[in-house]
Amino acid sequence: MMLQTKNLTFFYNKDTQFEFPELKCNPSEALLITGNSGKGKTTLLHLLAGLLRPKDGEIIIENIDIISLSEKQLDQFRGKNIGLILQQSHFIASMTVLENVVLASWLATGKKAVQKAEKLLAELDLENQKHKLPSQLSIGQQQRVSIARALINEPKLLLADEPTSSLDDENAFKVADLLEKLSKEYKAALVIVTHDSRLKNKFSNQINLN
Repeated sequence: MMLQTKNLTFFYNKDTQFEFPELKCNPSEALLITGNSGKGKTTLLHLLAGLLRPKDGEIIIENIDIISLSEKQLDQFRGKNIGLILQQSHFIASMTVLENVVLASWLATGKKAVQKAEKLLAELDLENQKHKLPSQLSIGQQQRVSIARALINEPKLLLADEPTSSLDDENAFKVADLLEKLSKEYKAALVIVTHDSRLKNKFSNQINLN
């Protein structure tokens, strides 16, 4: 089991409290987490990524309960094991597409994986865009750059927050297909958090937060 959670709870305040169902996801498997706004989807994703600490419970990624790690250990673990695709693509505006992807490898490993970044961008049909600035790309292209950046360190767990919400039907299904294909290729557990009903027919493994 690549990812497993148990008895996970999180409190923002006494009026905003979440108790999450148990999650299980194997390598190369995809898990779709759905639910309306305010049900804690993004909170859950941030907990799985170690960006938030739960009030209680366990988050086990490759046999390590990440809640037991110090902040420094957690940062190192995240860099090596977790790929994050956030709703807003936070690029460094002055750097090219290729430089943004390479930077993710350098931050996690201290090495610049230029060849791997170029291979990933080519696989995502972005070879001709690699020397452009992120602002020169379409939303769909930026989303694919985010995927390349998330995969550069070959994570064990790939987390995607609303990866298709701003895309039209054609690009939404392309991105969903790509995520599924790449998670199998890299043997990563894939967790997609979304309210995009278009994805519900694509993934059989689903949990609804209600």
